[in-house]
Amino acid sequence: MASVQTLSHVYPLGSALDENGRLQIGGCDVIELAERFGTPAYVVAEADLRSRARAFIDAFRAAGQEDFEVLFASKAFPATAVMALFAGEGLGCDVASAGELHLALRAGFHPAKLVAHGNARDDRELQAALDAAVGHIVVDSHDDIDRLERLTAGAARRQPVLVRITPGVRGDTHEKISTGQADSKFGVGLDEAPAAIERLRGLEGVELLGLHFHLGSQLFTLDTFRSGIAAIAPLGDFPVYNLGGGLGVAYTDEQRPPAIEEYVAALVETVREQLGSGKRLLVEPGRALVANGCVTLYRVVGVKRNVSTWVSVDGGMSDNLRPMLYGARYQAEIADRFGGATRVHLTGKHCESGDILIRDAMLDDPRPGDVVVVPVTGAYGYAMANNYNGVPRAPVIFASDGEARVVVRRETLDDLHARDV
Repeated sequence: MASVQTLSHVYPLGSALDENGRLQIGGCDVIELAERFGTPAYVVAEADLRSRARAFIDAFRAAGQEDFEVLFASKAFPATAVMALFAGEGLGCDVASAGELHLALRAGFHPAKLVAHGNARDDRELQAALDAAVGHIVVDSHDDIDRLERLTAGAARRQPVLVRITPGVRGDTHEKISTGQADSKFGVGLDEAPAAIERLRGLEGVELLGLHFHLGSQLFTLDTFRSGIAAIAPLGDFPVYNLGGGLGVAYTDEQRPPAIEEYVAALVETVREQLGSGKRLLVEPGRALVANGCVTLYRVVGVKRNVSTWVSVDGGMSDNLRPMLYGARYQAEIADRFGGATRVHLTGKHCESGDILIRDAMLDDPRPGDVVVVPVTGAYGYAMANNYNGVPRAPVIFASDGEARVVVRRETLDDLHARDV
């Protein structure tokens, strides 16, 4: 057996290896969880999510920012239990569709703590946000303004809105999750922003409160956020600024993103320098709240050796599409044999050559029946889960203080045709 290594910082807060070298998440033995709930399964350390939510709030207070709102970007992990946990911690919620709005309301968020945006909303989705009386609607285009003008005509309540600005700032991240560059499907550019602002100020049914931007995801450089704030400063003085999300997280041992406290301090300082004091600040962390708080458990089904060593597991691109969608990199371990030296390709069960979860993973002599754990799967694993090859979607398990509970059940084969008519 390979020697046990120190547990990496990519695992949920409070995770540990017991005296037998078995991984504990939320005080629960993950091999016992795999036997009890089956695999694949998303296992969430409840205390990790709470800790990160509180860290954002504490960071704003430490930076001396009195008027702020931390909004969970629900697209990252749109499970009702996850959203309800953050509602209970006092966070607001960022929703990008009528479906996410429905889930947020069901999870217990007060409508005033919701921000609704999206780049392709029809009348139905905008009307849903208006009917719910959300705190802010983020205007993404002149087409949005046309619709809001029509839908709010004669309304008794003026709907607060923000304008999403594309500031022409490209973050150092994958092109598929970069959104702040000038050539983007999101928001209005700096040149056309004044006209959008003027139009909104002329509408009786809306109240323009400020500006919004989102530069992209998995950003590690704080200067990127500083540049975004500086870029929107010439557009005018507003009481509210939504600075989006995008703070990166560590997926592998060598990655060291800025701490939440560093990130928030940089935002607050730059806003005071560029936009002035007394502003209400909103941020929309998603990945930074949920990614490291979850691991996915798999069971090894087979080991095949040809040019490479292929370790196949009972999940894959149906429960984690990110490696196939844009080359996201993960690491893995055998749940009771950390610190392996066998180089393998960890591959899924789907009928695609590209269904590879991790290339060149280092595992300890993997064999059928082993439980493999892949950390940092809380962001966009469950959110992008699918039924490719007729595979039922995995459950979500909350683990806390040695107790585990199902918050999203595993799909059944009957669920696959439940919508047939």
